[in-house]
Amino acid sequence: MSHTQQLHIRGMSCASCAGRIEKALRQVEGVTDASVNLASETASVSGDATAKALAKAVTDAGYHLSLQPQQYVVTGMSCASCAGRVEKALAAVPGVLSADVNLATEQVSLQLMTDIDFHTLQQALANSHYRLVEPEPETANDANAASAKPFYRQDWWPVLGSALLTLPLVLPMLGMLFAADWMLPAFWQWLLATPVQFYFGARFYKAGWGAVKAGTGNMDLLVALGTSAAYGLSLYLWLSANAHHGALHLYFESSAAVLTLVLLGKWLEQRAKRRTTNALRALENLKPSKARVQQDGGWQWVSAAQVKTGDIVQIKPGERIAVDGEVVEGDSHVDEALISGESTPLHKSIGDKVIGGAVNLDGVLEVRATNVGAESVLASIVRLVEQAQGAKAPVQALVDKVSAVFVPVVLVIALLTLLSWGLASGNWQQAILNAVAVLVIACPCALGLATPAAIMAGTGTAARHGILIKDAIALEQATKIDYVIFDKTGTLTEGKPELVQITAVSGSEQHLLQLAAALQQHSEHPLAKAVMSKAKQENIGLPEISNFTVVAGKGVQAQQGDTRLLLGSSHWMQQLGLTLPTALIRVEGASVSWLAKQQDGHSELLGLLCFSDSIKASAQAAVSALQQQGIKVALLTGDSQASAEAVAAVLKPDQLQAEVLPADKASFVQQCQQQGYKVAMVGDGINDAPALAQADLGIAMASGTDVAVSAAAITLMRSEPALVSTALRLASDTYSKIRQNLFWAFIFNVTGIPLAALGFLNPVIAGAAMACSSLVVVSNALLLQRRHYLTDNKEAA
Repeated sequence: MSHTQQLHIRGMSCASCAGRIEKALRQVEGVTDASVNLASETASVSGDATAKALAKAVTDAGYHLSLQPQQYVVTGMSCASCAGRVEKALAAVPGVLSADVNLATEQVSLQLMTDIDFHTLQQALANSHYRLVEPEPETANDANAASAKPFYRQDWWPVLGSALLTLPLVLPMLGMLFAADWMLPAFWQWLLATPVQFYFGARFYKAGWGAVKAGTGNMDLLVALGTSAAYGLSLYLWLSANAHHGALHLYFESSAAVLTLVLLGKWLEQRAKRRTTNALRALENLKPSKARVQQDGGWQWVSAAQVKTGDIVQIKPGERIAVDGEVVEGDSHVDEALISGESTPLHKSIGDKVIGGAVNLDGVLEVRATNVGAESVLASIVRLVEQAQGAKAPVQALVDKVSAVFVPVVLVIALLTLLSWGLASGNWQQAILNAVAVLVIACPCALGLATPAAIMAGTGTAARHGILIKDAIALEQATKIDYVIFDKTGTLTEGKPELVQITAVSGSEQHLLQLAAALQQHSEHPLAKAVMSKAKQENIGLPEISNFTVVAGKGVQAQQGDTRLLLGSSHWMQQLGLTLPTALIRVEGASVSWLAKQQDGHSELLGLLCFSDSIKASAQAAVSALQQQGIKVALLTGDSQASAEAVAAVLKPDQLQAEVLPADKASFVQQCQQQGYKVAMVGDGINDAPALAQADLGIAMASGTDVAVSAAAITLMRSEPALVSTALRLASDTYSKIRQNLFWAFIFNVTGIPLAALGFLNPVIAGAAMACSSLVVVSNALLLQRRHYLTDNKEAA
């Protein structure tokens, strides 16, 4: 069975590393696709390859997996064979590298290659009498855990340690400005530079050697070669001067300063990269670890992962809702801002749905769990955001090709620089320094970070505003859209029509409503819900019917005794040969359904029902915002022409198409595409799914059906049409950042390498420029997080 795994990989330093890992993973049997994200240091692998095969591929390529150790209690074991069966069952779960059971303590230790939901692990033992139990969460938080590490294990230690040792080497250079000789003796220079080179710089040697063994190169190899050349030249000059009693001109400060600057750059880069995933971490932190569940006649605290579908969960004011569910008792306001971007608290009462991770504000709620674990809305959002952030933009293909040959080309340029300067001038010291400068400044890090940093920042910002982007291809498509088609009902209108007129042509209005309700009781259509709501208000009993069927695009029909009842559109009634008394319609722009009966081959009109659906408050501003962006807007609906024209009179779209059958919506999208437009379709119903799939970009309202959401490339967490223009603008801004980042990444190398080769850059300045290039790229991407797209929309409204 094919599935997708997210692997966390250590040791990558540039785009060529990512390319090498991708190549290794794709060669594993069972892998259908692999994509590596340098910025998040993750690999997304699709297929049915085993965990051990994937781990071996990564290790053989010279890198390491960040394994996640987990420990659980296992109940029901009695002997060694039990332990063996538990180990085998858990080890078969995709993403589990190893499972070791301790029968004495009844615990199992897992090494996980990817994040695996506890419910998934439980399912592996579901068919046996063994049971996995989650241990109590640790009380120490991440900050305490980090501070508990010894100083030499902290992230900042290599930067601080190397800086303290390098400072005495670099300070004498300032003395040269005042004609002062502050230079340390050669022995002290060597003593200070050696720990920087081989202790703090050991990571570059290890990673560089791994690249050599794999038959390729990376940034670490360039840094290791460059600084080793400067360090080795200094040793040679020192020993030669001792032998010949000559003057000393050493370059220990160059090798130490370069390593310190590179370490500083990597540390700052890591801090900046963590900010690009703030939105994802904020979503993950919404998951409550515990839930108060009704058990044994009382309320018991249990792990949130142990809550099952159908359990009743109590949420008090100030607590986060632990699961998706339906309110069965209580009345309160709920804050869903971090999930949907909706800043206004929503009122929830009996029958309303709530989302896990939202905050209960002012009342006690009792909720029946409907979706738990990996099936919850929050878990789905996190998966979508991870998927989008791990995806590669199409433009990345060019970057990958460049990165694959970048390091070998730089090594050739460095060698040519060495030989050219040495042979032309005879000054081999300067030749080595110029070659070192070429090696140091030619960092492919910025190239590897340019695209993923922008995508991570863009998709994270989108998620914070209630916009879920499926992948990087959707981002690129969004920048090309010049035609947006809106389905009317539930997208531009509230999608909750009310029955505002009942007029009988034959018989009483009460009897007409009774027959209409009998026909609509099995339908989930919004108009059917309006009929049933009215019948409930009037306390009308429903007669028995049989052979209920839906006539696609026309209406519904059923049998009552020897009479066939039909309820549907004007077009259908006219096909039956009925003359419609349209003068009886009193509500302008209403959607009209006609009720008729057929008996003994004769059709008779019984009456009409008029429905009104109010336009959303922001719909007009949403259409106007798109038109101001130079995008044409069309309104597409299956409702009557009169109803559609009433909405169009307010919203003023560029084109209106009414009375469109569900099967014809995709055809309309195709017609627009044939005219040369790049089309985005916005919808929320099952009948919108074909059109969403046909469009260049499908945009679904998450308040709609799962079918519509799964067919769309972008999902709007709120049923808010203004988010459409926001999504398109954000996608355009993200792609602008990608282009800007690629420009900066290339410009540093295109200008820096020739300057270094011509002798205009010394190694220290080259090291600073290399560190700066990565910081510029990541910082530029983070500017996306400073924009307030929803505020712009509200002001427009």
